[in-house]
Amino acid sequence: MNASSRLRIIVLGYIVRGPLGGLAWHHLQYVLGLERLGHDVYFLEDSDDYPACYDPSQDAVGSDPTYGLAFAADAFGRLGLGTRWAYYDAHADKWHGAAIERTRHACETADLVINLSGVNPLREWVACVPGRAFVDTDPAFTQIRHLSDERARKLAEQHTAFFTFGENIPTGLSAVPDDGFPWWSTRQPIVLDAWPVTPGPVNARYTTVMQWDSYPPREYGGRRFGMKSMSFSEFLKLPLCTNSKFELALGSPGAPRDLLTGAGWHVRDPLEITRTPWTYQQYIEGSKAEFSVAKHGYVAIHSGWFSERSAAYLASGRPVLVQDTGFTEWLHADGGVLPFSTLDEALDGIRLIDSDYKRQCRIAREVAAEYFDANLVLPQLIERCTQSVRPGAPGETGRVLHR
Repeated sequence: MNASSRLRIIVLGYIVRGPLGGLAWHHLQYVLGLERLGHDVYFLEDSDDYPACYDPSQDAVGSDPTYGLAFAADAFGRLGLGTRWAYYDAHADKWHGAAIERTRHACETADLVINLSGVNPLREWVACVPGRAFVDTDPAFTQIRHLSDERARKLAEQHTAFFTFGENIPTGLSAVPDDGFPWWSTRQPIVLDAWPVTPGPVNARYTTVMQWDSYPPREYGGRRFGMKSMSFSEFLKLPLCTNSKFELALGSPGAPRDLLTGAGWHVRDPLEITRTPWTYQQYIEGSKAEFSVAKHGYVAIHSGWFSERSAAYLASGRPVLVQDTGFTEWLHADGGVLPFSTLDEALDGIRLIDSDYKRQCRIAREVAAEYFDANLVLPQLIERCTQSVRPGAPGETGRVLHR
């Protein structure tokens, strides 16, 4: 596999089962970015063997992919990728999507599989592809699963290269539990021309789209690794300490919406905002900036994780005020990204954004171009795959990305 040649690449992801605007963009930019680089790329998704299809119109999870299939067809079609996707429904043993006639041949002749978040099983049609990359987007929690869940570990072992959004893991600056895999750093690729820059609305709200609890906290080695709910308490009264306005597009049935509203947060239904990739983009464009905490687990281990959502805000020319997970070890910016660890630091960031807003918006887009441009991120991922090390084999770990 030559990193500089035109490759046939299979991206495995989670769009039909997770038909939400922000989640879709996370996956779509891999496919679009690889296609723009000249590769022959296909998006394949597997239902897996348990009910996992979310239907936002019913707010329910089941085995029926009807809603997600329509969502995927529209999303890929609008990006000019309408013939580049397929979905395998294991429950009905049936393929869907515009690429179904070419799926078998594409897999048989593929050079590389990129399994985003490791959420797709490697069926026999992709298991023999020479390069098989696992992209960990949930650092700490992924490694704990590999140490405690034999099924998850066996799936990971089928890959030949391992990448993580926890960029401090390969450098030894993170306290993530060691699962024995040779992790290399990567980050969300942004296709910059898919994110138009519009003037920032100076009087709009600081916003974010978030889950209060994505899943229960994990425990390992006597330590507890929690969700955003565990990170938020210190910042609950933030709106009461400033004249700026704040909004949470907040998921999770158990989120304390009344408590948050009483503390000055404007709370919205995230399903309105994430209905399509385009409504998600419009929401970011209508925001002044992003304010967001991170999962407690990301912060506790100094993971270096940076959100794909925050990268989208930056690409739209919106500054981000985000909890430091240790990403300041590798992301060095004079504005655009304002990290905080305490309430006072968050308030300092708000004052800086409010007092110098146009400059912060300009630098935000510059940071997106310097650190998240798909033309940088994806070639480096492919280059590392050409030097992949199998689990357990000798080999150093290190950075993929450098300034």
